[in-house]
Amino acid sequence: MIEYIKLFWKGAPEGEPAVILYEVDTENERLAHRSIDIFVDGRTHNIPDLYDGVIEITPIPTVEELNAHVWGEEFHACIIEQAEFEAIWESRFYSGAF
Repeated sequence: MIEYIKLFWKGAPEGEPAVILYEVDTENERLAHRSIDIFVDGRTHNIPDLYDGVIEITPIPTVEELNAHVWGEEFHACIIEQAEFEAIWESRFYSGAF
Protein backbone atom coordinates (compact mmCIF):
# COMPACT_ATOMS: atom_id res chain seq x y z
CA MET A 1 0.00 0.00 0.00
CA ILE A 2 1.23 3.49 -0.81
CA GLU A 3 0.82 6.39 1.62
CA TYR A 4 1.38 10.04 0.76
CA ILE A 5 2.74 12.35 3.46
CA LYS A 6 3.15 16.12 3.54
CA LEU A 7 5.79 17.19 6.07
CA PHE A 8 5.99 20.83 7.15
CA TRP A 9 9.35 22.07 8.49
CA LYS A 10 8.70 25.24 10.49
CA GLY A 11 11.73 27.50 10.46
CA ALA A 12 13.62 25.42 7.91
CA PRO A 13 17.16 26.76 7.46
CA GLU A 14 17.84 28.78 4.32
CA GLY A 15 18.33 26.48 1.36
CA GLU A 16 16.33 23.65 2.93
CA PRO A 17 12.78 22.70 1.90
CA ALA A 18 9.94 24.09 4.03
CA VAL A 19 7.62 21.30 2.88
CA ILE A 20 8.50 17.76 1.81
CA LEU A 21 6.13 15.32 0.14
CA TYR A 22 6.80 11.59 0.39
CA GLU A 23 5.41 8.60 -1.51
CA VAL A 24 5.83 5.82 1.07
CA ASP A 25 5.55 2.08 0.49
CA THR A 26 3.98 0.88 3.75
CA GLU A 27 4.54 -2.75 2.78
CA ASN A 28 8.28 -2.32 2.13
CA GLU A 29 9.67 -1.09 5.47
CA ARG A 30 8.14 2.39 4.91
CA LEU A 31 10.71 3.23 2.24
CA ALA A 32 9.95 6.16 -0.04
CA HIS A 33 9.57 5.67 -3.78
CA ARG A 34 9.69 9.38 -4.60
CA SER A 35 9.72 12.70 -2.78
CA ILE A 36 9.32 16.37 -3.59
CA ASP A 37 11.19 19.17 -1.84
CA ILE A 38 9.26 22.46 -1.78
CA PHE A 39 11.08 25.67 -0.96
CA VAL A 40 9.64 28.89 0.50
CA ASP A 41 10.07 30.69 -2.82
CA GLY A 42 7.65 28.16 -4.37
CA ARG A 43 10.14 26.20 -6.41
CA THR A 44 10.08 22.43 -6.18
CA HIS A 45 12.63 19.68 -6.65
CA ASN A 46 11.40 16.22 -7.69
CA ILE A 47 13.44 13.33 -6.32
CA PRO A 48 12.71 10.14 -8.28
CA ASP A 49 14.93 7.98 -6.04
CA LEU A 50 15.28 9.25 -2.49
CA TYR A 51 18.02 6.73 -1.73
CA ASP A 52 20.26 7.31 -4.76
CA GLY A 53 23.78 7.78 -3.47
CA VAL A 54 22.96 7.56 0.24
CA ILE A 55 25.03 5.59 2.70
CA GLU A 56 22.17 4.49 4.95
CA ILE A 57 18.57 3.85 3.88
CA THR A 58 16.15 5.13 6.51
CA PRO A 59 12.42 4.42 6.55
CA ILE A 60 9.99 7.34 6.57
CA PRO A 61 8.32 7.75 9.99
CA THR A 62 4.54 7.59 10.30
CA VAL A 63 2.50 10.78 10.53
CA GLU A 64 1.84 9.93 14.18
CA GLU A 65 5.56 9.60 14.90
CA LEU A 66 6.36 12.85 13.11
CA ASN A 67 3.60 14.69 14.99
CA ALA A 68 4.81 13.27 18.32
CA HIS A 69 7.87 15.50 17.75
CA VAL A 70 10.32 12.60 18.05
CA TRP A 71 12.40 14.39 15.39
CA GLY A 72 11.77 17.89 16.73
CA GLU A 73 9.03 20.37 17.53
CA GLU A 74 9.46 22.07 14.16
CA PHE A 75 7.96 19.17 12.18
CA HIS A 76 4.27 18.59 11.49
CA ALA A 77 2.88 16.04 9.04
CA CYS A 78 -0.42 15.01 7.47
CA ILE A 79 -1.66 12.44 5.00
CA ILE A 80 -2.48 13.74 1.52
CA GLU A 81 -4.15 12.20 -1.51
CA GLN A 82 -2.15 10.68 -4.34
CA ALA A 83 -3.71 13.25 -6.70
CA GLU A 84 -2.11 16.14 -4.79
CA PHE A 85 1.32 14.49 -4.92
CA GLU A 86 1.01 13.69 -8.63
CA ALA A 87 -0.22 17.20 -9.52
CA ILE A 88 2.80 18.82 -7.85
CA TRP A 89 5.16 16.21 -9.31
CA GLU A 90 3.88 16.85 -12.85
CA SER A 91 3.48 20.64 -12.67
CA ARG A 92 6.57 21.27 -10.55
CA PHE A 93 4.53 23.98 -8.85
CA TYR A 94 3.23 24.36 -5.28
CA SER A 95 0.77 26.97 -4.15
CA GLY A 96 -0.24 25.44 -0.84
CA ALA A 97 0.39 26.41 2.76
CA PHE A 98 3.79 26.57 4.38
